[in-house]
Amino acid sequence: MKKVLVLSVAALGADLVRRAGMTELAGLPLRAMAPVGPAVTCVAQATLRTALPPEAHGMPANGVYLRDTFQSQFWCQSARLVKGRRIWEGFRARGGRVGVYFFQQSLGEAADEIVSPAPIHTHGGGMIMATYQKPGRALGVDNPVALWRYWGPLAHPKVGRGIARALAARIRRGDAPEALFVYLPTLDYELQRHGTAHPKVAASLRELAAQAATLAAAAREQGYALALAGDYAIADVTGTVAFPNRALRAAGLFATRPVKAMRYPDFYQSRAIALPDHQVAPVWCADAAARERAREVLAALPEVEAVRPGVGGAEWEAIARPGCWFAWPWWEDPREAPDFATHVDIHNKPGFDPCELFFGRNPFHCSDDVARVRGTHGRVEAPVAWAADDALGLGEPADAVAFAKGLEAFLGE
Repeated sequence: MKKVLVLSVAALGADLVRRAGMTELAGLPLRAMAPVGPAVTCVAQATLRTALPPEAHGMPANGVYLRDTFQSQFWCQSARLVKGRRIWEGFRARGGRVGVYFFQQSLGEAADEIVSPAPIHTHGGGMIMATYQKPGRALGVDNPVALWRYWGPLAHPKVGRGIARALAARIRRGDAPEALFVYLPTLDYELQRHGTAHPKVAASLRELAAQAATLAAAAREQGYALALAGDYAIADVTGTVAFPNRALRAAGLFATRPVKAMRYPDFYQSRAIALPDHQVAPVWCADAAARERAREVLAALPEVEAVRPGVGGAEWEAIARPGCWFAWPWWEDPREAPDFATHVDIHNKPGFDPCELFFGRNPFHCSDDVARVRGTHGRVEAPVAWAADDALGLGEPADAVAFAKGLEAFLGE
């Protein structure tokens, strides 16, 4: 049975590694290819698993809006959100086993082993750090990483070290699945906090190199071929921040509900809703009139380069100009901010919030200062880095879809 270890590496941009003089990773020469667009985590990982573009697999960004329930679902873990045949289906049908580790939208996936962060949010407002594993303790430990290091103000590049060590130990046990798909978030944090030129980014690259080497050594001992690819490239924030839902609210399209002077989103009465996500903002509209008005409102924002037809049920997809990005707040008066605004709350916020990477004025809260964010992504012009053993026969894939199709061909031979 063929064996392959595939690493999905957050923020492994081709220009980033070139400027750092990093020509190889895990002993493999790094090359460049185009990312899938929008260049964000869930879209890239959906493409890697299906070899399909977003218009086919249906992931518009890191979140979706469910019309039937009037709910936004950011960072929802359900594998059913990703449509399409998986690249490993034929491989499993012939008896091959598949493991998926730390991928988004992986719970319920048709795979033999699954590991994903899945903390329990308690009624009292606390959180129990927990990792979902199928089968139980698949990695031999309950929590291979400290989840407060995975996201939030304490997030740190060393979190990937825990992933690498746990997976290396799993591989060395000798009975791991033959096809392994592993996500390493290592580069994401300092790049978003500080931009591409900060000294901490160089330290993150060194940390990534050590983690990849740990995994590669274990994989090669057990006869696995190795492939790796970045999911997007982070660009420096050089422009201003747009607030799509502020604009939609001012136009009477985005409705809010007053609760104790705070303003919560009222999706039941909203006629247009944006889910801002770095440099892309998918938009869902209630009717044809709202659709046209929303396009006009968003196109008028100075930070918006284009408003084009969306995917995954969204009517539109707003794209930020280079150096700009989209923030999720819909209020301007701080007193209107909902209670979760200054907390790490990735599921309640209808949009991605990179401010969660910083402590706020209150050290028990995260920041709400968008000016602190120095790195962003989502646009597709910046290439990502990739590498693979020659035995995989991937050739020279032009983009992320071709890279995934090459893996599918290898597994299907």
